[in-house]
Order: sequence, then C-alpha cells, then structure tokens
Amino acid sequence: MIIDVSDPADPRLADFVGLRDAQLRRSEDRFIAEGLKIIERAFAAGAPPRSLLLQPRWLDGVLPLLTRFPDVPVYVGTEAMIEEVSGFHVHRGALGSFDRPAEATWEALLGARRLLVCEEIVDHANIGAIMRVAAGLGWDGVLVSPGSADPLYRRAIKSSMGASLELPWRRMGGAADLARLREAGFTVVASTISPRAVDVDAFEAPEKVALLLGTEGAGLSREWLAAAGAHVRIPMTDRVDSLNVATAAAILAHSLRQRG
Repeated sequence: MIIDVSDPADPRLADFVGLRDAQLRRSEDRFIAEGLKIIERAFAAGAPPRSLLLQPRWLDGVLPLLTRFPDVPVYVGTEAMIEEVSGFHVHRGALGSFDRPAEATWEALLGARRLLVCEEIVDHANIGAIMRVAAGLGWDGVLVSPGSADPLYRRAIKSSMGASLELPWRRMGGAADLARLREAGFTVVASTISPRAVDVDAFEAPEKVALLLGTEGAGLSREWLAAAGAHVRIPMTDRVDSLNVATAAAILAHSLRQRG
C-alpha cells in the first residue's frame, strides 16, 4: 500500500520519529532497518514489517518484498522530509520498521559450542561488528550484559550487515549468568592484557568456549575476570596498548575457532 507523505508531523510516521533519541536504542516492540540491503535481510530473517519510509527511487526494490504483506504501508517522501522526521541524514534513503523478534532462549545458547560474551560494550557500531564477526567466523551466538548496546538498534544492525537479525543473541541478567555457562560445560575465556593472560596462539581451545570481551576503555571488570577459567591475549607490539574491541574479537574468534 503506497502512500505519498509530505508532512513530517504526520502521525502515521510515528515509528520513524527522532531515531537519534536514546529511548529508541532499546525499543521493546520494534527495530529500524536502514537501507534497502538491511531491509531485505530483515524480510529474509522473517521479521514482520510494520511500515516502510523511503524515497521514490527505492520503490522498485521494496515492492517484491511485500507480496506477502500487501497491507503494510509504504510511505514515500522526499529526502528532506525523511531527514526531518528521523532526525538524521538517511543517506541510503530507505527505512523499515519491523516487529522486534524474541531473544534467543538460554536453552538454545547453552546447547551451543562457541559464544561471544560482551560486558558493557556501549558503542552500537562495535556491537554490530561483533555480531558480524560471530556470524562470519561460525560462532553460534552472542550474549550481551545489561548495560551493553542493543544489537537491534539501527546502527548496530547496519554495522552487522544484518547479522544481528539472524544470529542468536540474548541480554544477560548480570555477571551471575557466567555461572550458567560454566555449568553448561563452557570454558569461560577472558580477553585481557593482564599478566595472567597467555598468548592465544599458545592456548589450547576447549570443546565449548565462551569468550569474554570487555568495554572499549577499561576492558573486563574484576568480577568478570575472576569468573573466567582462562585468560588470553593477542600477541602484539608495544606501539599500541590495545586494539578496538571488534578487531580483537575477530582475531580471537578466528584463532579459537581454528583449534576448537
């Protein structure tokens, strides 16, 4: 159902208003897909669409996606109007609002072999990149701590190239959930530059591994480090003291996968 819109205050566009606002960083009922490619991946992941907002040039691309959803409104407007509604420059010219899927169950995640576990990683681009790493390197899922960024925030979905729409993930209740991993047979491995850490090249990867990744600045907390059964580091020069957390996740995930 194609609907031309010109008024940024049109109440039918409520899902797309003020997408920079912090309150939408963890919306309980929906997520926003930005760009045609991510919209396509949202449809492929089976997410029910609520509405679309786009420039006319994207109509031919989205209409085939809506054959099963003929009643979903497709609002069409100018670039300037869409920017005024959303609060940012939508340079890809297309936004989709979808019902938010349920998080993966503990049962499903605890039955996996390899999990990435994020503590208080607040940057949405980093969370998205970590989701992409996990999917690309064959890890089974991701856990995020209560204060971590939302993998279904639009910037995280964009950074993940849609991986966060398909890869199983769940928000933890807190550090106590690390005990669940140990009880399920996971070796909890901390990524850290602490003196206790061994080079990941020399670490013998266990059958089931949960790799802990810490905050962009301070790294893992003392509580999370204490909960880990092993500490690993990436061998590197002294020219920098650390790597971006998503970069470190890729290196460690690849290394542990190769020998796991």
